[in-house]
Amino acid sequence: MTERVVPEPERKRRRPTKQGVVLSAELIVDTALRLVGLHGAEALTVRRLGAALGADPSAVYRYFHSTDDLLIAIADELIGRAQHGWRPTGDWRADLRAIGLRIHAAYQAHPQAALLAAHRTTGRANEITAVENILGILRNAGFPDPEAVRIYHAFVDQSLGFAVLDAAALALPSAALSADYQVWQASYARLDATTHPHIAATAHLLTADMNRSAYPHALDLLLDAAEARLGRSGG
Repeated sequence: MTERVVPEPERKRRRPTKQGVVLSAELIVDTALRLVGLHGAEALTVRRLGAALGADPSAVYRYFHSTDDLLIAIADELIGRAQHGWRPTGDWRADLRAIGLRIHAAYQAHPQAALLAAHRTTGRANEITAVENILGILRNAGFPDPEAVRIYHAFVDQSLGFAVLDAAALALPSAALSADYQVWQASYARLDATTHPHIAATAHLLTADMNRSAYPHALDLLLDAAEARLGRSGG
């Protein structure tokens, strides 16, 4: 896309699209999320967006510089959805855990979009709010600034890393996902204890645990480590 983005007051269409709606940046992002969810990354084109919106594809240019600009908006929208309705409780550990689980859930709700957008830095309103909230929780808990930044970094990378890992599994065709899950039962659970004693001893646990996300447990481990460091620092 090479046309300039039109300022907000000048954007609004005078007439509804063929679908009976008036275009907005929010509608385009919602439609893009739906298309990517149904058809994968290849759906994120101006032509397909225009068709889904019932508008000329060039109308998208009035809101976004490029498909990458739209992708950044999708990333920021997912961050915003993760924060929607969240309120701090004053318990730093509970607040961070809630935010982490919300991030993970928001991306799992849109696995195809998560694969495209979770690694992007948006610098937009929702991301800025999230960074401010998380750093505020840590600093108010008593973490020194250098430690607060390091924990923030680990916390965000962990949540987004698991979001992408789990989204990749959800984005698989159902037959492939089922086949991956069956490997633990069909292969690992049948290994001989004489050659693989540790796997054989824990096979019944592996078959149950490996078919669900490890993120909640990993998050608790990170929070345990942060809490121990806070105690050592006198916070």
